[in-house]
Amino acid sequence: MRFIHSGDWHLGRLFHARSLVEDQAYVLDQFVELVRERRPDAVLLAGDIYDRAVPPAEAVTLLDDVLSRIVVGEGVPVVMIAGNHDSPDRLGFGARLLASGGLTVVGRYQGEVPALELDDAHGPLRIYPLPYCEPAVVRDALGIEVADHDAAMAAVLEQVRAGHPTGVRSLLVAHAFVAGGAESESERPLSVGGSGAVDARRFEGFDFVALGHLHRPQTLAGRLHYAGSLMKYSLSEADHDKSVSVVEIGADGAASVERVQLAPRRDLRRIRGELAALIEAGRDDPENEDYVFATLTDSGALLDSMARLREAYPNALGCEREVLQRAGEGGAASRHRELDVRHLFADFFREVTGDALSEAQAAALDATLEHLARDDREAGA
Repeated sequence: MRFIHSGDWHLGRLFHARSLVEDQAYVLDQFVELVRERRPDAVLLAGDIYDRAVPPAEAVTLLDDVLSRIVVGEGVPVVMIAGNHDSPDRLGFGARLLASGGLTVVGRYQGEVPALELDDAHGPLRIYPLPYCEPAVVRDALGIEVADHDAAMAAVLEQVRAGHPTGVRSLLVAHAFVAGGAESESERPLSVGGSGAVDARRFEGFDFVALGHLHRPQTLAGRLHYAGSLMKYSLSEADHDKSVSVVEIGADGAASVERVQLAPRRDLRRIRGELAALIEAGRDDPENEDYVFATLTDSGALLDSMARLREAYPNALGCEREVLQRAGEGGAASRHRELDVRHLFADFFREVTGDALSEAQAAALDATLEHLARDDREAGA
């Protein structure tokens, strides 16, 4: 049985104040063409479909167009779950009506994971779409106490395994941070004051796990696979090779993965050198429309460096002075940029009171920050 696995599209994302919708549409045209060529049994979209809970209208229109071309135009079913960037209720609107047309959307976990069963010459295979669910959601849905993401995932998947028929192949679609995975700067943390990580052993019993959340394509424990993000969404991803995954699952449940690269409209690159040399090179660069971020090695004063850089690279995102970076190493400002809100507040509390946060105070702070993060997601912040 064949599947195309993708996710982390982040439709509607702004990058350095630039809308990426046109770039995303360019890549998704290739995605639809891949579906047309490979004719999978289903397309699996593992969350973070939108970049924020209230996506811009052009992002909604783009998703509608792509899903219509796949489900209606090509007759290929799509299984799509919500990620931590999505509003589960908005993404899941009309899910019961859409399911009859070949589009399975699971936005909010409500105490059980629905099963979609497909058949081939080797028998049935069950797909379990599990949307991103915070520990609080699992506590409310199952009426049990779970302390963190790992415990929540363990409880949910134990229930799924208990209801799975013996001898039937199984595929899980989920959105989570599996411990040991390689992270990127553009991934929103799943937990405040903790890692939000899930132990890979929680997924035992599934023949293949199609994951979303981490933006670098990677495979863990042999059968846990991140397809990675649709595009490069941070400077830390400049050296990534973005792709979507074609997954083949055999009669015995063994899976093979082929990564298929899709060409971006504009690549994301880092460049380094003296400003005059970069400008000169950019005039002859056939890819000068790329998104570039420059590290300038000039030691003297520079006037209006960004405007001059954009003479050669019109889509330049920004620049930094290497000499200033070296001067600031170890300074308070650079340290504060590396700290999250929780650590900054803890430092402030210690500075004002002379004491470190107690365990109870730290727990109260974490709960407050988690609540604010949920409100931000629903408000589209």
